Amino acid sequence: MKYLCLIYYDEQRVDEMSDEQWQALVARCLACGEELHASGHMLAGEPLQAVRTARTVRVRDGVATVVDGPFAETREQLAGFYLIEAADQSEAEAIAAKIPPATFGSVEVRPLRQLPQR
Repeated sequence: MKYLCLIYYDEQRVDEMSDEQWQALVARCLACGEELHASGHMLAGEPLQAVRTARTVRVRDGVATVVDGPFAETREQLAGFYLIEAADQSEAEAIAAKIPPATFGSVEVRPLRQLPQR
């Protein structure tokens, strides 16, 4: 089954990191991605730009409105994602626990919905 691991972190905490700490985090994330590729679990993954670059699009009554940013009720913001293949939810959660930002942010694990074929 495919799972989406949504990586969240507090941008302020990341902004407060020294260059050395940031580089160490990036290296850990790259190593994690390589490990997931080698094990056959990684299907895709990308980091996202800072939340200040986000726009939210809503369509109501046929009218599209675009506003700045996501309006999450948390200080943690979506930073990136991994699309993984796992046997079940437990395995997906174990993989998510290895994703480095889980140590200071969170990783949401969601199974992908299988849509009926037409």
